[in-house]
Amino acid sequence: MKTEDLIAALSADAASVETPIARRAGWTLLAGGIVAAVLFAVLLGPRPDWRLAVETVRYPLKFLPTLLLAVGGTGALLRLSRPEGRIGLWGAVLGLAAAVLVVAVGVELAVRPSELWMRLAMGRNALHCLTLIPFYSIAPLAAAVLALRHGAPTRPRLA
Repeated sequence: MKTEDLIAALSADAASVETPIARRAGWTLLAGGIVAAVLFAVLLGPRPDWRLAVETVRYPLKFLPTLLLAVGGTGALLRLSRPEGRIGLWGAVLGLAAAVLVVAVGVELAVRPSELWMRLAMGRNALHCLTLIPFYSIAPLAAAVLALRHGAPTRPRLA
């Protein structure tokens, strides 16, 4: 191959209209999140005492770790979708999610009598949580895998 042919081929590749991985991942993850939210709303719906629950300090501590995991996981996924990608500061966001979760558990234990701790550890909905949380995670996971198919991760298991 002549140098001019190589330059022409590279120029033609640069003119590609391929959707950037970040935009593709954003749309697919948004679709996966919407599917999970709709399934949640249809199958479970809000808890009956949600108005009282929203007014407690513990309520936001249930969603903050989830939000941090979603943001940190998405950021890490986008970074790892590139060949040179490293988790970087997104790892700190994921660590912050774990720290907030520890604080949330501490707050829950602090406001409840110690004789209830063992019962609270299992809860009334343990079986639902162990089955429904992975079920609701299928759509976002499928979206992430679809997005990664258009990236170039060098460590696909970590991604």
